[in-house]
Amino acid sequence: MIRPEISVALARQSNVVEIALMSRDLIEHGLRWSWTPSRVAASVRSSNTIVVVARAGERIAGFGIMRYGDDEAHLDLLGVGQDYRREGLGRRLVEWLEKPALVAGISAVFLEVREPNHDAQAFYERLGYRPLARIARYYQGRESAMRMGRELGCWGQPESDVWSGLTEVLRPTRPPSAVALELIARAVNRS
Repeated sequence: MIRPEISVALARQSNVVEIALMSRDLIEHGLRWSWTPSRVAASVRSSNTIVVVARAGERIAGFGIMRYGDDEAHLDLLGVGQDYRREGLGRRLVEWLEKPALVAGISAVFLEVREPNHDAQAFYERLGYRPLARIARYYQGRESAMRMGRELGCWGQPESDVWSGLTEVLRPTRPPSAVALELIARAVNRS
C-alpha cells in the first residue's frame, strides 16, 4: 500500500477534536485529560500561539503547539501517531514551529517532557535541546518532568555559556520568584 504524502500546515478549528484526542491517547495517558478540545481551540485562536498539523490524506499524522513570547518560545505539545514515528515527522514539525521564532528574533525554545519518557528526551536532544532541570510533580502533582531548552540558530552544542547558567538557575529547589529575578538580572548584565 502506498502511503499518502504528508503535508504540514496551520491547524483549523475543524482539527481541534482530533488533536485533543491524539494528545489524550499519545501524550497524556495515565493523567487527567488536560488538552481538551476547548483548550486546543483556544490555542488555535490565540495570537501568540501556532498550532500545526501534519496530514496524511484525510488523517492527522502529527501535530505541534508552540507559544511565542518576546524573547522565548515554549513547545506546549508535540504528538506523532504511532504509524508515523521514526520517519522524521516529529523533527519536521518542531523545525516548522521554530522557524517563526527564529524569524521573530526569539532566542530560545523551552519544553517539558515526562521524566520517564527517555525516548522523547533522546529525540529532543538529537534536535539540539539540552536538559535544564528536573521538576518534581510537574504533571498534575503526580509525575515529574524534565525541562529542556535550545538556543535558536544553534543545532549542536551551544557556544555561549547561557545554558550552563540557566541550568544552574533553574534548579528545582529554588523558588520561581528567585529564578525569574536571577534570569532578569543576568539578561540585564549581558546587555
